[in-house]
Amino acid sequence: MAADLSAPGGAKAATEAVLHRLPPWLQRWVNTALDAWPGRILVNTIASFVRIETFDRSMTLAAQFFSSILPIVILFATWGDPDEFAEALDMPEESRSVVEQAVQGAEGSAFGVVGALVVLASATSLSRALTRAFAAIWRLPRPRAKLASAWRWVAVILVLALSLVVVRAVAESMSVLPPREVWPVVASFALDIAVTIFVPWVLLSGDLRPRLLVPGAVIFAVVMLAVRPATQVWLTRALEVSADRYGSIGVAFTYLTWLYVLSFCFLTTAVLGQTIATDPGKLGGWIRRDGVSRAAGDDHAPGPFEDGPGREETRHG
Repeated sequence: MAADLSAPGGAKAATEAVLHRLPPWLQRWVNTALDAWPGRILVNTIASFVRIETFDRSMTLAAQFFSSILPIVILFATWGDPDEFAEALDMPEESRSVVEQAVQGAEGSAFGVVGALVVLASATSLSRALTRAFAAIWRLPRPRAKLASAWRWVAVILVLALSLVVVRAVAESMSVLPPREVWPVVASFALDIAVTIFVPWVLLSGDLRPRLLVPGAVIFAVVMLAVRPATQVWLTRALEVSADRYGSIGVAFTYLTWLYVLSFCFLTTAVLGQTIATDPGKLGGWIRRDGVSRAAGDDHAPGPFEDGPGREETRHG
């Protein structure tokens, strides 16, 4: 029977099962490679990737993001100039027409304080989905949904929605500084790191020390340096084709596909960052600032192929 990668120790069992089928001389070489830092990171990242069901969670987050952040964007647009807001988001013409139609409908229904509160309350489903995802990644008990935690959910929603505008605005304001091509990239890189650290730290009630989240945040920011320009080129063309063929519904599905890519990158880099931060090697110890793996349990640091024990003691002391 194949080893279950999602079970504790599943990565080690699966690796050993594969190694037993190799010739003895190749087993020694593979064992040496997997005992090294790159091998440990690769195996444990794959195991965590399977354990949290990254593909399914990415689709869930993409759908939640679409149904939660889009109403917030429309809410912001009703309070200001829709054209300026669309320009700040760098929306293509196909998307701007959809937003304008939604804003006109929202204005007709008197988007007031009560409406804004309803939108924010419904949007917190994204925060709860992100909380479940990060709790699974870090093997933490899922925080209980309490009224006292509502501000955390709302804060994350507002930060994610505003980041869409802030990243663009900051990049444009810094583009006047020489060299003009560098500073916008630096600004986007720094804001990506800040948001990626803030979101899990707030949602998990501070159970994770911010320094443990830095590796995943930096990797995500690096990935976005390549993903953001590529998606801008693809998204413009895809939105044009979808709008011509299917109208508004095509635009919606195109954005949903784009959000799935972003969610997949977000979760994958978070898994990789968690593996690096909890690794028993020197880098993991330096990230944790101790010689023993606090983030993976003080009593037993996981070995090269182990998935780690139950809950990680990650609360800041």
